[in-house]
Amino acid sequence: MSTQFEHLFSPLQVGPMRVPNRICETTNTINSSQAPGLIDEHFIAHHAAKARGGTGWIGSETWLLDSPFPPEAPDEVGLSVGFASHWAAYQNPAFAEGMTKFFDEVHRAGAVAITQLTHLSAVWAPSPVVVVGAQDYTPHVIGEDEIEFFLQSYANAAAAAKALGTDGIEIHCAHETLGYSFLSPVTNRRTDRWGGGPQERIRFVVAALERVRERIGGELALGIRISGKEFRQGGFDNLAMREMLYYIGETGLIDFADVDVGHCWGAPSYVPSSYYAHAQFKECGKAARADLDPKIKVLFSGRVNDPVVAEDLLKGGYCDLVGMVRAGIADPDFAAKAREGRLDEIRRCISCTRCIDEASEPKTFPYTPTCSINPVIGNEVRWGKTYAPAAAPKRVVVVGGGLAGCEAARVAAMRGHRVTLLDRGKRLGGQLLLSVPVPGRDDFEDQVYFEENQLERLGVDVRLQTSADLTTVKALGPDAVVIATGSVPRVPTDVPGIDLPHVVQGWDVLAGKATTGERVAVISQEDYYETPCVAEYLTDRGKHVEVFHKSVHLGFEIARYSIGMVHARMEQCGVVVHTNLVLQAVRPDAFDLVSAYGVRNYEKTGFDTIVLVYGSVADHALYDQLKADGSVPKVYIAGSAWLPRFMAEATRHGASVGLAI
Repeated sequence: MSTQFEHLFSPLQVGPMRVPNRICETTNTINSSQAPGLIDEHFIAHHAAKARGGTGWIGSETWLLDSPFPPEAPDEVGLSVGFASHWAAYQNPAFAEGMTKFFDEVHRAGAVAITQLTHLSAVWAPSPVVVVGAQDYTPHVIGEDEIEFFLQSYANAAAAAKALGTDGIEIHCAHETLGYSFLSPVTNRRTDRWGGGPQERIRFVVAALERVRERIGGELALGIRISGKEFRQGGFDNLAMREMLYYIGETGLIDFADVDVGHCWGAPSYVPSSYYAHAQFKECGKAARADLDPKIKVLFSGRVNDPVVAEDLLKGGYCDLVGMVRAGIADPDFAAKAREGRLDEIRRCISCTRCIDEASEPKTFPYTPTCSINPVIGNEVRWGKTYAPAAAPKRVVVVGGGLAGCEAARVAAMRGHRVTLLDRGKRLGGQLLLSVPVPGRDDFEDQVYFEENQLERLGVDVRLQTSADLTTVKALGPDAVVIATGSVPRVPTDVPGIDLPHVVQGWDVLAGKATTGERVAVISQEDYYETPCVAEYLTDRGKHVEVFHKSVHLGFEIARYSIGMVHARMEQCGVVVHTNLVLQAVRPDAFDLVSAYGVRNYEKTGFDTIVLVYGSVADHALYDQLKADGSVPKVYIAGSAWLPRFMAEATRHGASVGLAI
């Protein structure tokens, strides 16, 4: 074991539960099961991989519990309203059977399994105040009979989890859960015994803990998940949280407190992105550790993606256990690699948040979990069944060193093929390199380092600053060619004046190929992160930036866990955003816009430079030439050269090609 991690890999007693090390997969609903409402082979493969990879505490995915509906009322389940149902999944015998298999698999790997119990919806709350501030669902106010139902539902679920083989119970009292609604002064404005100051607002949580403890006795560890501070207007700050947690701890009911920071849609949300420093809110963990009896262990999570950071947190007394969910999504084996001193082999999470965002607001159907940089996530069963050494090693040429090309080369080389990669850039990374100079996106370079290290370790012949054409490729005598030449910026052909010298591409700005004046108009025709990145890059260099965007708000496709952080950055940078506008024409001293609905026209003046952010179009010319030539036995196309999308699509496509050769 690497002596660098003397704290991280030491065991810990948490109540009656012995945790083999301090690395925790805190509960996260990534929707890994492909049989909704059941625990299938995909669920087990996803979460158990982390246990086999060295993570000591496996929280897997939350148990959504049953609710006290009037008999004739339908369930309320949806992306916005959450989950409120007459029935809980664990009440289905098939679910219970799958859960037992999962617990057994975790235990065989030497880890402990924690079951989180959750009421997660906008249907019930202590007061008629919206639970999720980004939405407008006013909840039903809970009455005494309904409170009794909810308390008993925790107890019943805990008893069921105990019977199935769990090691611990966690009651979810953070973010948009029912427990949170009672703790928050925003959502709990009651004047009866369930409301009041911090000492009174904990009563529902304490009552739930009492019911659970009665059912599980002292045989299982028991704890809560709680927000260190809400980051919501009128919400509790860290001092109020400390007071509530201290009172809860004094009851003697809990063995651990799982502390994160933020709400489900704020800035930050409880899933802080790369805009935030590693473990930026670690003081919330340290405060909890200082306030609680040492017998109560503190788990802190909040952008801890690196084992070195985790070790420092433990060494500094910020917590006893470290939540590292996304680190284990990016690389389920990161713990074992750290333990063995193989740090340069870890695929480090870049904190793009797509994994959690996608689970909350799926963009694809049927849905499978997604990671921007790990192609196996969501495909664990398929990879387990199909990955194998190549039957006959081939000479493979990959053209393009972006994510798709690197992954195609990496997987092909892992399988035994002799791989040559050609790229015209000075280093690998492709479009990923454009994000590196943007404030808050520097961690994206970690994936470039990973690919560089892996391709060197696997013996891939990487030839940089090499332009590839038909003659170059054929001269290498390949058995198979992968074209991963990416995409190029889209240029609107129907806009007069678009070729004027003060009109430049956003990609060229980020690459340092184009300069701008002091007042910059960013014309946005994309709904993800590209526009905010270009805008912040420019403001970081002292430019006045105004964005003219086609949709109802900037970043329309960014999910709720991350959109607040993006808009907060725009506000902090002073970026002015105008929405529902489309560029019509450019003149030397002005440009014309029309409403996205085609109703009104606008003229804008006073800008030195116009920056276009219009997305991209596939660059597949070389693929077409090779297919037409017919001299190469097998030609593949991968990533944006096929269809410009996002990082995860490029990563998966490239790796799948490497698997197929």
